[in-house]
Amino acid sequence: MFRGINTVSVDAKNRLALPSKIREILRDNQINDLVMTLNPWDRNIWLYPLHEWIRIEEKLSSLNDLNTETRRTKQIMRGYATDVSLDNNGRFVISTEMIKLSKILDDAVVLGQGNKIEIWDSQRWCQERDKWLEDVAGSGREGNSSLSDLSL
Repeated sequence: MFRGINTVSVDAKNRLALPSKIREILRDNQINDLVMTLNPWDRNIWLYPLHEWIRIEEKLSSLNDLNTETRRTKQIMRGYATDVSLDNNGRFVISTEMIKLSKILDDAVVLGQGNKIEIWDSQRWCQERDKWLEDVAGSGREGNSSLSDLSL
């Protein structure tokens, strides 16, 4: 399970080094193959271990192509899916197109999200996070029924 938050730099060659804690999890679980794709809702990057991506592929395959939203989701997630290999320094290259779409500039935020890793431009992350926190604080927590059942 991936969890936690780190800020990392993206170098001039569009390489990002995963934080050491994440590299340890990958190494300890003998995960060498990763798949990177675009999050179609938030325009950040999702990075999945290959075995998790296979489960996502199965879920995508079950979606109805006659529904525009599900078809577009499949097109974005599958279309931008790229196999990723880490170098000896735990770095991988983010394509120029993915950099543009996710609007990642110099610094990125790496968020552990259980079965995947999210990668955001650090400035965008802070803006979105602050907006979400304000929304949650002012919502009275009556909205999403699945969240109301979550006992924290």
